[in-house]
Amino acid sequence: QVQLVESGGGLVQAGGSLRLSCAASGRTFSNYAMGWLRQAPGKERELVATIDRSGGRTYYVDSVKGRFTISRDNPSNSVYLQMDSLKPDDTAVYYCAADLTFGAIVRLTPNYWGQGTQVAVSS
Repeated sequence: QVQLVESGGGLVQAGGSLRLSCAASGRTFSNYAMGWLRQAPGKERELVATIDRSGGRTYYVDSVKGRFTISRDNPSNSVYLQMDSLKPDDTAVYYCAADLTFGAIVRLTPNYWGQGTQVAVSS
């Protein structure tokens, strides 16, 4: 089993930055593709960024390309999301996800996700 705990959310003004962290527990962290999902009130759950098992391949939704960077460190069972140039539309609860898939694929219903961390961006 994999347990995921997110941290690093908060309130920030538009144009600011946040770095989200995800601490994973489990013996097989390196077997999972990892990603970040987000959900805002009244909106569908959205896949934001993913990274494959080795950290060599990434995916970003178009709306965050050039602003967000996902990374992972398998020896420490950690995954990160660096968020720069934040916009009010980025406001959401962000969830760390682990999925037994291929490559950098993470599904909207992954095998595991955490409790979420709130990101609020004011205009």
